[in-house]
Amino acid sequence: MIGYKFASFLATIESMLKKRLAIDLGTANTLVYLPKKGIVANEPSVVAVSVDDNRIVAVGNEAKEMLGRTPDIIAASRPFKDGVIADYRITQALLKYLISKIAGRVRITRPELMISVPTGITSTERRAVIDAAMSAGARRVYIIRAPVAAAIGANVPIAAPAGNLIVDIGEGTTEVAIISLGGIVAEHSVRVAGAKIDNAISDFIRKKYGLVVGAQTAEDIKKEIGSALPLDKPMKMKVRGRDVVAGLPKTIELNSTDITTAISDRLDDIILAVKAVLEQTPPELSSDIIDRGMIMTGGGSLLRNIDKLMTKVTGVPSYVAEEPLLCVAKGTGIALENLDDYMRSVISNR
Repeated sequence: MIGYKFASFLATIESMLKKRLAIDLGTANTLVYLPKKGIVANEPSVVAVSVDDNRIVAVGNEAKEMLGRTPDIIAASRPFKDGVIADYRITQALLKYLISKIAGRVRITRPELMISVPTGITSTERRAVIDAAMSAGARRVYIIRAPVAAAIGANVPIAAPAGNLIVDIGEGTTEVAIISLGGIVAEHSVRVAGAKIDNAISDFIRKKYGLVVGAQTAEDIKKEIGSALPLDKPMKMKVRGRDVVAGLPKTIELNSTDITTAISDRLDDIILAVKAVLEQTPPELSSDIIDRGMIMTGGGSLLRNIDKLMTKVTGVPSYVAEEPLLCVAKGTGIALENLDDYMRSVISNR
């Protein structure tokens, strides 16, 4: 009897000490969700490495400040490209940093992690995520696909026997999926999203105005005057950069019509992905989608009028979710908190 009580006591202590973390591994930012507390970290997915001895110099916000400003002896880079691991060691360093920051450097038990990944990820890329997390200190790793996590975070009842269309436009990838009964019925992923849209803006400015602007400036332009559809009253913005010919600083004035033109091809790529999924949708679920509409998440859904563009070209009512930037992270955390309810939607490393 005493042995049973002691074993029960130990089990209770272990349960209290056990840490669970949900991580949204984004191309631009990595978010961490702690059960019962919500999002506790939102760090840029950037790691700075010393070139001489391959030592990790800085991670997250501190490393992002070094981008484009480092001497030859330090290289600051992003471990993810187009939503998947581009550098295993850097990814491991980022995960280890986040685990230590949230769970503490001294831990009695290793934490369980739930990590979101793109739908288009290969089995090899998925294994790389799991291996990096285990090497960073995780005890067990669960994988959830980004559109499923986004739907959960947007309060979509994915377990219901009805079709739900999710379009998650992140930094590196756009994920489109039809979800029903907790699983993905049809899906399509394209490596065209926020970063490619920013590149389209900088390329357009260079070709039309002979001005070179950085990635951060292109993103600021997109947020300030970018629109998926022409505006009745075009917005204007002064932009500074470097003249291609003279090599000297130069200022020009852009309007929103320029930006709509610049990003139209990239938006067409996203539209084609949505249409590809709609064409795969079983007829029984198509009527659900017309009734329920298209839910848009991710930072790309914050582009002005992108929901109206989607409605115009697909005929499906489109809505931007509440707090679209946080949907994947919140959904990953909710799935971890209610693991038994969402087990059919996740993949475990054992």
